[in-house]
Order: sequence, then structure tokens, then C-alpha cells
Amino acid sequence: MIKKVMKTSLIAGLLLALSGALTAQPFVMDGKGLQLRAGDGRELDRLPLRAKRWDQRGDQALLADANSGELLWVEAVGERLRIKRRWQPEGLEIECLALYRDAQGLLQALLLGDDGRSQHWLLDGPAPRLIRPWATPPKPQACAVRDAEAQLYVAEEGVGLWQIDADAEREGRRLLQVDPAADAKTLSAWLAAHPVQAAAALPLLPPSAQTAPVSGYGDAADDPAIWVHPRQPARSLILGTNKKQGLLVYDLQGRQRQFLAVGRVNNVDLRQDLRYGGQRLDLAVATQRDESALVLFGIARDSGRVRELARLPTGLEDVYGVCSLRNDAGRLEVLVNDKDGRVRQFEILRDPSGWQAVLRREFRLPSQPEGCVVDEASGQLFIGEEDAGIWRVAAAANAPATPERAIALSEQLHADVEGLAVYRRGGEALLVVSSQGNDSYALYDLAPPHRPRGSFRIGINAAAGIDGASETDGLEVTSANLGGPYRDGLLVVQDGRNNLPRSPQNFKLLPWSAVVQSLLRKP
Repeated sequence: MIKKVMKTSLIAGLLLALSGALTAQPFVMDGKGLQLRAGDGRELDRLPLRAKRWDQRGDQALLADANSGELLWVEAVGERLRIKRRWQPEGLEIECLALYRDAQGLLQALLLGDDGRSQHWLLDGPAPRLIRPWATPPKPQACAVRDAEAQLYVAEEGVGLWQIDADAEREGRRLLQVDPAADAKTLSAWLAAHPVQAAAALPLLPPSAQTAPVSGYGDAADDPAIWVHPRQPARSLILGTNKKQGLLVYDLQGRQRQFLAVGRVNNVDLRQDLRYGGQRLDLAVATQRDESALVLFGIARDSGRVRELARLPTGLEDVYGVCSLRNDAGRLEVLVNDKDGRVRQFEILRDPSGWQAVLRREFRLPSQPEGCVVDEASGQLFIGEEDAGIWRVAAAANAPATPERAIALSEQLHADVEGLAVYRRGGEALLVVSSQGNDSYALYDLAPPHRPRGSFRIGINAAAGIDGASETDGLEVTSANLGGPYRDGLLVVQDGRNNLPRSPQNFKLLPWSAVVQSLLRKP
């Protein structure tokens, strides 16, 4: 048994060196346990145990105790070893483990089971926490992570070598080499022959809060809108669609305040302080896909209570995205698009018989649009064509409907182009876009020629136990001072993969000040 443990430890050490993850390896595993060694090779301390599966990053190590089945997170403190945490991962027989330090510097553990049922853990924070259960290749013979690539490499018995995204916000994998005899030596040889290919790094900004998950798994949460309380901004609300069930209302702490069972509403937008007769109204509108209709909502200006007012036909076959504006008369206008590329603009009117949607103009994009936003200050409509980029059109209903291509797909903007929002404050006017294809958020000057201002991703808030965001559909931003962390405004994004732990989709909240500090601060 000692020989087997020593052989396993030697192979593990070779994989550590070839993974490109370490510049120093203070730990050595042998048949008597884990050693801490000085730079000259002297043993400084030892943790006696039997562990065939282990990995290390700098002064941190993770071991699977072969006797107890516990995981031991160990650190070197001066010339001594200290067990930081020990815990038993439930329902998992660990066949292989690897540590991963992500682009935020957070330490994570990838625990691979013999049957392909695996677990991904976050170690940093108050305590180790499960990020997600995970399906990986069964019968792993060896594994290693290259941190700079955010990639896990696995040798699967009877198949070959795999490359798998180590980032929990991504799910890519590919078979690198077919080799039924793949083992630790095969993996070591492949890593030695292929230099590290560092991934392009974008700033990772941690969210400040998240909403409660929608009910039910699958592709459900889609698009948010922000209602700003006219007198008490801290009581502002987030409206979010569950495109399987209805409209949700959350407070700024992410707590659900309302659910309106209005069916399959896809996108939502709102405008405040509209003028109808002698009244000031706040109205929201959402696309209802079963009825190809618009659902009109009223928002109480004192409490934020939302109620359905009307369902208005669009005459389209497959309604999808929606955005709105306040016209010169102070009334609501709504732009709704169809998957076939058609865009219709309606004015929302009210008479003694009720609410009506009156068609004012129509135009078409070459292929499927969805996200759109109107910048009332410049009178421009921006609309995303998912597989092509962003178009600009005059927003006024009496203006020529002649779309111009404003922003093409690029290294910064990847298909699908999803949510769009406008941030205006002081002299800053920006277009914020969900670049779904690379799980990022792109900023552009609102004025032509729409100079790129940078991109970022939303990462983990380890202290609060909030995961990052990815596969984002809709987003919304406000520049209003909402108090607390949101004095410079708030960005809300839909999260397509809700982890830590794995849960139904939800929405993440990011203080706009984080974007300013990361991308927009002047040198």
C-alpha cells in the first residue's frame, strides 16, 4: 500500500508541475503523510495520514483522507501545517481531485467521482460551499487544472483525454485525444507537449445581491426592469419575467414581493411619470407569447404595487422583445418585435372603454431581434439583431423607419446579442449590452461612432455566497441614486446558470460604482 501511495504521489507531483499552476511546491506526499518542506528540501512539519488523492496551490493543499473519507484543507503557516477545514462531501466517492484558483484569486476544488457524478466546491469564504453538482467523464484516471486557462484536463479510462471548462459559469468540453489506455502518464505527456494557452481576461466584478430564484428549473428567468420609487429610492423595485409563468417583483435585497401569474411573458420594460388626462402614471409592459399580446401593468406610485391593467393584441405571430418610451404628449409608446424580424410601434391610449394599443409604424430587421432600448434624450432606438449586431433607428413614431447598423459583432460583442440598456449621468452616456456568447457585458459610447468602452464579467461574491452570472438574456440599468451601494446607480442582469448552490435561474445586482472603478475611471 505504501508503494502505491508513493507512486500516486509522484504522478500527482508531475501533474502539478506540468499544469503550469505553481511556481513553488512546498508540499510532498509520501506513504507517511503530507510533508512541508523548506526550499533546501528539509522537512519542516508533517501531517500523518493516508491520502492517494490530493492537490496543492502555493501554501494551500487539499487531501482526501483515505481512511475517513474526509476532505482536509491544509495550509502552511510559517514552518507548520494547519488544517483550515475538514468536511465530508455527501454522496461522493472521490476518484480524482484538483484545485483551481480562478481569475478572481478564489480557491476552488473539483472533485471527480468514479461514476461521473462530481462536485465543484468554493473553498474561500466563510466555509467550503458546494457551487454545483457536476457531470464529468466516468472512470477518471488522472486530472489536473491549468489555472491560467481555466481548464480541467481528465484522463478517462477506455476513452482518452478531455478538456473541460473549470469555470462554473461555462460548460464547454472537448475530447482532445482518443486513447483507451489513457492514464496519468498519458495526461502528463500531453500537458508537457502543449504549452499553457492563457485565456483572455476580462475584469470580474462581484455582485452585491441576487434575487430569489424563480420557481422551477430550466430556461425561465429572462428580462428585468427597474422601478425607482419617486420619494424613497431605497424602496425601489425590480420587475423580472419568468417566461414560463409570469411577472415577479423584487426589492433591492432580492426578496420576492409579488408574483403575477400572467403566463409566458418574455421581456418587460417600464416608464414612469406618464401623463394620462390629469393623472401621473407609472406603467410597465411585457410581451405575452401565448397570446402574441402586450400585457399592460400599472405600478402604484406610493407603494410600488403592480397590477395588470389590460392585454393588448399586437397582430404579430411570435412576439419576443419589447421596449418603451414616453412620447412628446407624455404617453407610453411600445416597440415590440417578432422572431421573423418585424418591429411594430404602438401608442398606448386610454378612453372610457379602457386601454388601447394604436399602431403608429412598422419596420423589419434582416433576422431575429430581441433586446431593445430607447434613449429619449437623443431620440434614438437601439435594437439587437441576435446573430448580427445592433441597429440604430430614430425613435419617434413619425420619423422614417430606416435602420442603420450601429455596432457589429466583434471580439467585444459575441452572438447572441441580448439585453440592451442606456446609462446616462452627468456627461456619461453609455449603451450596455449583454454579449451572451462570451458571458460578458459590453459598454459603448451612446453617440456615434459608438466607441467601445470596455467589457467585464460578473464573478463570485465569496463573502456573501453569491455566484457569478452567465448566459445573460435581459439586463437593465438605472443611473438614479438608490442609496447604499447603489448611489451611482444599479445594473441588474439575468443569470442563466445560478450556482452556489445549483438553483433555478435568478437575477444578479451589481453596483454601477464597480463598473466605474473597473472600466470608466479616468487616469
